[in-house]
Amino acid sequence: MKKKKKKRERGGGGGGGGGGGRGGGGGGGGYWGAFSKVRLAEVKEDPSTVVAIKIIDKKALKGKEDSLENEIKVLRRLQHPNIVQLMDTYEDREHVYLVIELVTGGELFDRIVEKGSYTEKDAADLIRQVLEAVDYMHEQGVVHRDLKPENLLYFSQDEDSKIMISDFGLSKMEDSGIMATACGTPGYVAPEVLAQKPYGKAVDVWSIGVIAYILLCGYPPFYDENDANLFAQILKGEFEFDSPYWDEISDSAKDFIRQLMCVDVEKRYTCKQSLSHPWISGNAASDRNIHSSVSEQLKKNFAKSRWKQAYHATAVIRQMRLMALSTQREKRVSESSDTNANNNTSSTRPSPPRGENAH
Repeated sequence: MKKKKKKRERGGGGGGGGGGGRGGGGGGGGYWGAFSKVRLAEVKEDPSTVVAIKIIDKKALKGKEDSLENEIKVLRRLQHPNIVQLMDTYEDREHVYLVIELVTGGELFDRIVEKGSYTEKDAADLIRQVLEAVDYMHEQGVVHRDLKPENLLYFSQDEDSKIMISDFGLSKMEDSGIMATACGTPGYVAPEVLAQKPYGKAVDVWSIGVIAYILLCGYPPFYDENDANLFAQILKGEFEFDSPYWDEISDSAKDFIRQLMCVDVEKRYTCKQSLSHPWISGNAASDRNIHSSVSEQLKKNFAKSRWKQAYHATAVIRQMRLMALSTQREKRVSESSDTNANNNTSSTRPSPPRGENAH
């Protein structure tokens, strides 16, 4: 890394990690939010250019240097209009400084809630931008591994602002070896990750499918207060298009989601296949206003921090998986021995969290 070059600091700090919310902030590097801070600065040679500088404490970084170097290496490889850019890096004795492209439009869900109108076409356009960026990323040999709404930021507060992908703290380059580490965010992680199998680019496509599902109804496809039960649902790919929330959503949108959230990795769509789907590339997306129902569900179902927190804990996920499988075995034994069991047995999948049940 380079030694620090002075930039003119400007005003107060920007938002941390994922983009700073409505007040402005830097994108990217959210993985380091626990021991870093963000400041806005003017570029000395061009005061009209404002950047976000993520300042990482080296003492707190101790033992995680390789992870930071990996993120920097990944970001230097990526140059795409829908990916938050790492513009430069510096360091001194106490800190590492990441100079990051400034994004000020806020998080995805916040903007949707604030909108007066929101349609399937809007959702399809958002997903198209994400797919184009991730397709480029995959062509560069990079797997994000933690795609989620909190890592999707609007570039500006303009009505037609583009969407930006941020936070590459868990990203990995495929040429650096087989990926088998269990990491990600509960609810968005792909089945093969939970199954402790080697995995690749397809995990990002699964996560995009989950995001698309949420964008069309406002609640997650998989939900349980207990992580073991949540992971069991994901491992089996158990999700539904519940009435009345999906009654007015097009069949094309539902088919698109099924193709991305396919448990069989070999059958799951790639980014390129997803971009060619009629819901993205054609006129299949409805222009009916779904803002009221979607925004209501978003406000009710996504206040919980467990949907935002990424983790990097193979042992924890393995234990959760074993608990889930054990629970399933016990249930099967119980059902087979229960002579009173009949055809009225209902689905074990809990209803989607709506309102009070989500808290």
